[in-house]
Amino acid sequence: MSENIWNYPDAAGYTPGADLTGYKVEASDGSIGKVDSHSRDVADQYIVVDTGVWIFGKEVLLPAGTITHVDPEAKTIRVARTKEEIKAAPEFDKNKHLDNPEYHQELGTHYSRGGGSGITTPTPPGTPGSPGTGPGERGGPTI
Repeated sequence: MSENIWNYPDAAGYTPGADLTGYKVEASDGSIGKVDSHSRDVADQYIVVDTGVWIFGKEVLLPAGTITHVDPEAKTIRVARTKEEIKAAPEFDKNKHLDNPEYHQELGTHYSRGGGSGITTPTPPGTPGSPGTGPGERGGPTI
């Protein structure tokens, strides 16, 4: 059974009902900002991160399933994604995307491909390294 990218993993240590506003958010390779807002809705949990000077003037939405650890003492959240993976996510506009199911699906697909959470989606055919893309195989280069 795979986890839903839009729910907090059991091992993350999130306490239901906790206010995460203002918590510092750490990617696997450094700080990305602070929590501006978050959702507690079952199967639609996320944090909105104000990236400050890292991506000046931008906010990013991170599904709760990307979170690996919530530390209420240090007011820190760790996510299992790199800064580059987060920066490469579909652009977020709070006024357009917060309750937009299509955006959530697109974002969920983006983050489900990445490392650490155990949440994955199948690799699309034709993706380098997937079956059927080697020399002489259907869909791959012929030598």
